[in-house]
Amino acid sequence: MKKITMGAVLFSMMFVGVNAQSLKSPDGKFEMNFQLKQGVPYYNLKYNGNVVVEDSKLGLRLFKDSAIQFASEIVKPEDVKNDLNNGFTKTDEKRDSKNETWQPVLGEKKNYINNYNELAITLNQASTDRNIVVKFRLFNDGLGFRYEFPQQKNLNYFIIKEEDSEIDFPTDMKAWWIAADYDSQEYLPQTSNISEIPAKWGSAFDSNASQQMVKNAVQSPLMLKKEGKSPLYVNVGEAAVIDYPASHLEVDAVNFKFKTHLTPDRQGAKGYIQTASVSPWRTIIVSPKAEEVLASKMMFNLNEPTKYTDTSYIHPTKYMGVWWEMIIGKSQWAYGQPESNVRLGVTDFSKLTPNGKHGANNDKVKEYIDFAAENGFGGLLIEGWNIGWEDWFGHSKEYVFDFITPYPDFDIKMLNEYAHSKGIKLIMHHETSGSATNYERWADKAFQLMNKYGYDAVKTGYVGDIIPRGEHHYSQWTINHFYRIAEKANEYKIMVNSHESVRPGGESRTYPNWISAEAARGTEFEAFGGNNPEHQTILPFTRWMGGPMDYTPGIFQTKLDYYFPGDKRFVKTTLVKQLALYVTMYMPLQMAADLPENYKKHMDAFQFIKDVAADWDDTKILSAEPGDYIVTARKAKGSENWFVGGITDENKRDYTVDFSFLDKGKKYEATIYEDGKDADYINNPQSYHIYKKQITSKSKIDFKMARSGGFAVSIKPLK
Repeated sequence: MKKITMGAVLFSMMFVGVNAQSLKSPDGKFEMNFQLKQGVPYYNLKYNGNVVVEDSKLGLRLFKDSAIQFASEIVKPEDVKNDLNNGFTKTDEKRDSKNETWQPVLGEKKNYINNYNELAITLNQASTDRNIVVKFRLFNDGLGFRYEFPQQKNLNYFIIKEEDSEIDFPTDMKAWWIAADYDSQEYLPQTSNISEIPAKWGSAFDSNASQQMVKNAVQSPLMLKKEGKSPLYVNVGEAAVIDYPASHLEVDAVNFKFKTHLTPDRQGAKGYIQTASVSPWRTIIVSPKAEEVLASKMMFNLNEPTKYTDTSYIHPTKYMGVWWEMIIGKSQWAYGQPESNVRLGVTDFSKLTPNGKHGANNDKVKEYIDFAAENGFGGLLIEGWNIGWEDWFGHSKEYVFDFITPYPDFDIKMLNEYAHSKGIKLIMHHETSGSATNYERWADKAFQLMNKYGYDAVKTGYVGDIIPRGEHHYSQWTINHFYRIAEKANEYKIMVNSHESVRPGGESRTYPNWISAEAARGTEFEAFGGNNPEHQTILPFTRWMGGPMDYTPGIFQTKLDYYFPGDKRFVKTTLVKQLALYVTMYMPLQMAADLPENYKKHMDAFQFIKDVAADWDDTKILSAEPGDYIVTARKAKGSENWFVGGITDENKRDYTVDFSFLDKGKKYEATIYEDGKDADYINNPQSYHIYKKQITSKSKIDFKMARSGGFAVSIKPLK
């Protein structure tokens, strides 16, 4: 239990109103207060007069004179004078406000509203004569704050040891969290009170291809809930992570407090800074309604508008891929035998003994092209098309791929001509095996090859430890690498879908061609360690808050013993829940991930995937509770068509959709896809019922969702 003494309360009250600056949100519901206590900066946050965040410290620790001791985090008394967290006086304050509407290139709504009041506090550290600015922006959905470092004589270059931004909550809230790792977010979400996180942390993760866990820390975005008669939902995250490492949240389970923990490099340095510069924004989204948290666009608003002069090449894409059959083990990425000792530029791959299971071969790819074209898809991803997969993983091999040379059974010219003749664009796959240095050397040639053959989208991958060795997936160098690739791709008018990359924090506003990322535990894990039925009801509250995910849904054959008799693996959803995911999860690069043979058996259900849009003019979160259920309605971009999706966790659930969001006075035809009466994600996942119904804005329809089931509705206006 958090201990608060009367003396501490009186001491705190002494500072209220003394050298304190207040800021209110445009609607007046939020109030943020900043103050210095004996030279140390603090802030707090109130909602409707109630404390959401108690007085919480701000500041950074720096290395002395830019010197780094290898992996050193030992605090010495003489180092304190180098830190930017004490000895401050306020020398200036500036206020600003903005109320604008902007249009994302791709988004969940046609228009995003950016409305905030701003307070910028300039602090001077007299002992070093250094200045920093703490900037706060208070929106109608919460608070964002960051540090700004003006260029100055005594603060030109510096190295961050740690950022110590704190978020101190007054109560022990319920939390939906995943264990912190410098290299992966691919863990199952956990649900517990804040006070229980350390006890549960050690069993909250499984193995991963690249892994460096951060003990008793969690990842953001972090979803929290104050339960009781007046519930309050809080989402903690970060936005605009540019030229800075991604952060995690250290947990103080006794005081219900979180502190920023940055991703280091091998020397323990967490940021090499040259002024003028800024930190990412720390975000705290707050609402009494879970639906309003999901609807927040604060992270996007805290990013800068794009400087791209041409975004016309960026477009939503529905695609299929030669991928799932490799994930489940039906075929392979590699062409040669596993024991092949290959060297790019030396090995003659045409003389390798084929393993007989290479998925990216001409005949198979043409079959996928045919099916995708027949059903109105725009793209086809082919993984394993290029040489080097025989020893691609686990060897810390730098020159592992060249991104331009196909295997002997993949005729890139013929397949592109065949695809284009059918109205299909192939989607390039660039797995780097974590060798970011190698990818940067080859990026121009790789993108030139894409331009030559008409590819306009690439799926990048970073499986394994990052090269340069000693860097992490979320350290400053690698973060900058991701943006270098996005900028390079923009030069060639190419869209990027990154896997094993950093989670997004609204940066698609600035880099709109980085249209999607994985950065969480996606559908592929259904064939690995499995995903729990609640998983998809939590991800939109966490990973999705800062941008789209390539979750790769649409699996109809959920039992893998269909391919491998006796195999116990299965996708823990009903078939209809797979349909609903296309609405509850925003994916402008939208995959139908299953094999064509499985869709051919259920073409009536597959119709929803064919019909559903990939980009939207409007989104309404009808009902939601993290870990339990989500019901979402979306209006297709440039259309009067609406789509509704509802999903539930491991519990059966009844829900009534109120269609009052539709235009009054209009009639619509609704095609309803619902779990069958005997549907069950374990015992009967492919049971479903489809019917049509005429509806208006006054209509209501009752649904019964099976365990880990759902429903989907396609709505078209009647003329």
